[in-house]
Parts: sequence; C-alpha cells; structure tokens
Amino acid sequence: MTVISAPSEETNNNYSARGFDRIRSLVADQVQSVDRLILGELSSDVVLINEIGRYIVNSGGKRLRPLLHLLATNALDYRGDHHITLAAVIEFIHTATLLHDDVVDESDLRRGKDTANAVWGNAASVLVGDYLYSAAFRMMVRLQRLKVMEIMSETTTAIAEGEVLQLLNVNNPATSETKYLEVIWRKTAILFSTAARLAAVLTDAPKEAEDGLARYGMHLGIAFQLIDDALDYKADQEALGKHLGDDLAEGKPTLPLIYAMQQATPAGAAVIRRSIEDGDRKAFPEVYKVIESTDAIAYTVERAREEADKAILSLAPLASSPYKDAMVALAELSVQRSH
Repeated sequence: MTVISAPSEETNNNYSARGFDRIRSLVADQVQSVDRLILGELSSDVVLINEIGRYIVNSGGKRLRPLLHLLATNALDYRGDHHITLAAVIEFIHTATLLHDDVVDESDLRRGKDTANAVWGNAASVLVGDYLYSAAFRMMVRLQRLKVMEIMSETTTAIAEGEVLQLLNVNNPATSETKYLEVIWRKTAILFSTAARLAAVLTDAPKEAEDGLARYGMHLGIAFQLIDDALDYKADQEALGKHLGDDLAEGKPTLPLIYAMQQATPAGAAVIRRSIEDGDRKAFPEVYKVIESTDAIAYTVERAREEADKAILSLAPLASSPYKDAMVALAELSVQRSH
C-alpha cells in the first residue's frame, strides 16, 4: 500500500464546515443498513428489551465507532456486507457499556435525555445491557471468523477491566495521569481501536495496515475522551446533553483535575482534592476557578491534539482515498468539537 500525506487544507476546511454529517454522507447507505440491522436485531419476545433497546439506540449520538469501521473498510476497498454486521456489533457493545456505565455512575441524563436507568430502573438497564452483549456475540458467530471473535472477546474483557480500574480511582485524588490514561485506553479507546482494526481483518490486509488502523483508533479514542474530560468543565450544558460537573460529582479524577492539582497553589490543590474525595458538585464553581487559573483545560485539549496528530500519522499505510481523507478529518473534528 502507498503512503501519502494528509489531505489538503481545502479538504479539511470542507469537512470542518459541515462536520460529522459530511463525513457520514460518504457511507450514508451503509449507515442506513447498519441502523436497519440494529433495529432488526433488537426484536425480542420480551417487550421491555425492545422498549429499552430502541430508546437507547434512537436517543442520538454520533455513532462514531460503527462509522469509523465503515470508513476503514471502505478505505481498504472492502467488497461484501460483513462490515455492516460488525458495525452493528460494535454499536451494540458500546450501547451495552453505556447502560452499565449509567447504573454505576448513577447518571440520570445522557445526550439531553433521561438515562434508561432513570426511566426503568437499574436492574432493567443492567439486564438489557447484558442482552445487548449476548446479541452482539450471536451476530459475530454468523460471520464464522475466529480472529474477529478473538479480538472482540479481548476488547470486551479490556472494557470490563477499565470499568473496574475507574471504580478503583473514584474518590482517589492521588490518581496519576498515567493511571488515568490506562483507564481511558481500556474503557474507551480500545473499542475505537477494534472498530478500525477489524476493517483490516475483514479485508485480509497486510499487518502494517492492521497495526496502523489499530493505532489510529487507539489515539482517536484517547483524544475523544480527553475532549470529553475538558467539555465536562467548559461546554454549553444544553449542547453537551448532560450536567456540567458530572465527573466531579461522581468523584472521578479526570485529566483537568489531575493537572490542576499538580499546578495549583497548595490551597487550590486542596480544594480539588477535597472535591474528588467528597464527589461534591456544589464545589464546581470553586474547582472551576482553580482549573482556569492553571490552564488545565488548555493542557487537556493540547494532549488531545497530540493524540489526534498521532492518529493521523498512523494512517500512513493506507492508500489515498476519500475515506482516508474522512478519517483524517474525523480525528481533526474530534478535537475541535464543542459537545
């Protein structure tokens, strides 16, 4: 495969003007096929499964992970329809993690809507999340690709480990940047990495392409989560679709807090330390002042920018195509987004 440079400035400007919609338009028909498959696979004799599953799937969101898989398979000139199934599998896994996350975090708002656990209760949300995991593996079996199942089983295991690691870090102000990045890798970035990597597996692409796509997804996922960390303290709440300061209220030491503690005065660091230990949303204004005084948001965004740049460089093994251009633009836009 040939190595090419990043898209032209004009290409990036075009994508920036229209955002994710322009990227999605490249694979619009395939996105619709994925949506139809998702809704079909949610059909169950148990009415509550249908009800909660459709509520979550239809509640908005960028569908970034399945979109990434579709772009990567097209960039590798895939001919077939297994990528539709895998895109749906990836979305099911992601949706299941959201259901479980919201229960663990006791969240009541996501994407501007009540969470499933707020509407139906924790037990129903956990069990439907389990159903989605099972449905995802049922769909994978149909593909009869052992390597796909191996990678996805490793991925779901890592996600679960990330959830536990995050739980261990809750209310722990001693959490380091290194430890936090390990949580991001396991909990968030690995599914991005798998979504991209599986495109190479489907197309039997060279190892160079598989490794490059895996790195692309990893760096993209880290960048995406770091921007989420920053937005939790800086975004417009209505656009963000959740309460500002949710991470603080849950006692999560995310990167803005970790960096601010390192750079703040002893008094400022003490404010953040107490807030993490207590999980105190009421301390948000005081904590925000410390974050602003230490440029912690700017630092977090810069770290995300570095990860996005690494993601773009990882696409070097792919030949020139509109789909590769879109993947570059996706990395750029993930850092530039406001919600």
